[in-house]
Amino acid sequence: MKKLLFFVSALVVLTACGTAVQPEQVKVNPSPLTVVGDQITADITGTFPVKKFSKKAVLTITPVLKYEGGEAVGKPIVYVGESAKENGKKVSYKAGGKYKQTATFDYVPAMAKSELYLRFTATNGNKTVEIPEVKIADGCMATAKLAKAEDVKPQITADKFQRIIQEMQEADIHFLIQQSTLRNSELKSQEMKDLHAAIKSADTTANKAINKLEVAGYASPDGESDLNEKLANARQEKAQKYLQKQLKRAKVNTAIESNVTAEDWAGFQKAMEASNIQDKELVLRVLSMYTDPEEREAQIKNLSAVYKTIAEEVLPELRRSRLILTTDLIGKSDEEIAELMKNNPAALHVEEALYAATLTADANEKLAIYKKVAELFPNEYRAYNNMGMVYFAQGNVAEARRSFAKALQLEPTNADVNYNAGIAAMAENDLAQAEQHLGKAAGTEGNLNAAMGTLYTMKGDYAAAKNAYGDVPSNNAAVQQILNEDYAAARQTLAKVAQPNATTAYLAAIVASRTNDRDAVYSNLKVAIERDAQLKATAQTDIEFAKYKEDAQFQAIVK
Repeated sequence: MKKLLFFVSALVVLTACGTAVQPEQVKVNPSPLTVVGDQITADITGTFPVKKFSKKAVLTITPVLKYEGGEAVGKPIVYVGESAKENGKKVSYKAGGKYKQTATFDYVPAMAKSELYLRFTATNGNKTVEIPEVKIADGCMATAKLAKAEDVKPQITADKFQRIIQEMQEADIHFLIQQSTLRNSELKSQEMKDLHAAIKSADTTANKAINKLEVAGYASPDGESDLNEKLANARQEKAQKYLQKQLKRAKVNTAIESNVTAEDWAGFQKAMEASNIQDKELVLRVLSMYTDPEEREAQIKNLSAVYKTIAEEVLPELRRSRLILTTDLIGKSDEEIAELMKNNPAALHVEEALYAATLTADANEKLAIYKKVAELFPNEYRAYNNMGMVYFAQGNVAEARRSFAKALQLEPTNADVNYNAGIAAMAENDLAQAEQHLGKAAGTEGNLNAAMGTLYTMKGDYAAAKNAYGDVPSNNAAVQQILNEDYAAARQTLAKVAQPNATTAYLAAIVASRTNDRDAVYSNLKVAIERDAQLKATAQTDIEFAKYKEDAQFQAIVK
């Protein structure tokens, strides 16, 4: 902002020497005053004119920021004449001197409309004279305070509810070497009995359905490829015909998918990895070195010491047909879950109970559900985290923080909960705590860049905020760009905000004001006030619009 020059016009003369001691040519930087982080800091400078500061004078200068309902008093500074006995900064009578003072005030919202004064107390010998205070700066630029934690979206810790859960049941029918004859011992195995029972259950149980039934034929990778292909096809066909008869007998109507693997190298590798065969690593190395099936087989057979064991223990398991049933286990409907949550929540498992909260848009209902989940499952951190999200959305930040704290007791290192706790801490201006939580939020599904950018903006570190935000379009990112005087970027950011609100339009009006686009100031203010009528009062006192305050059109919008 441009520095404004203020002249102290009212000079009070001390009786002893007939000289005035107030500084002249007073300047304030920045002017208007500006909020950075949680403070307003102003550098005040001026001069003491030559031959006017009495040699025995003592001048105390106190900066005072006045606002509606109160005032903040800064740290005073004392200047003394060259013959004065009191402590203070010396001012030469003949040469005059420089006046310099820094005033710092803790910001409160009422300071958005304020005035900076210098308050004087002067003595000359035994005489004390109170000099009238002098106004040296107007207003306080509080645009930084438009960056709010509420602009950062918290992250839900989602349920894992699945309407349909798939289950698989498998059974193998093994064949003798170079044969495709079905053997009764294989057809009557426990695996086959379990498969038939699973097929029947999937067909007759109300919350189950057959998703897929497959029959795959395999041949072990030893022997000639043409023979292995015929064997694999024959094994698949024989197993499928058998299964079709069993389905017909059980009155199960479902299709069968077929698949054939002539040389089961994948199955061979898996079996070798799971085995305790000596020198298996040597065999696995052969598989990785050679891709040609014949070369692979030849190299493995050359390992005569181990090949005999492979032929006895591994290859027989690969001469098979595999029958695979995929069953859909169908969960409760939305209506059933909602009804049970109201009347018998104990009948729901934790994922169903958490899912129930997603079935309503009513915040109070969500809150009641998460409280019930926490009651039924006291160690379930997600209930407390999501409860905190509801409180936060309702503006009850204190309860949100308590809920997040409870979630962190259960899961102290959870990135999403730390992320949410950090946002809630920012909302109460507890920036130190926010920084601690966000430092533990790496890996969150939430927008950590936006949260860190907001934190840096609220701390007044606008350079760090710029790096943190990156290309994320949000109201808070636009605030940082306005504070860095990058108005073109701020304008583009606001145009890209996914869900523009009253603050979006208000910030656009500020950009327009700073770039002297009067029409855009008025059009955006109208939109902002339509979305939030409370912004009328804000705009009336906002120094961002000081140059428009006397315009009839501006008055018509904000009145």
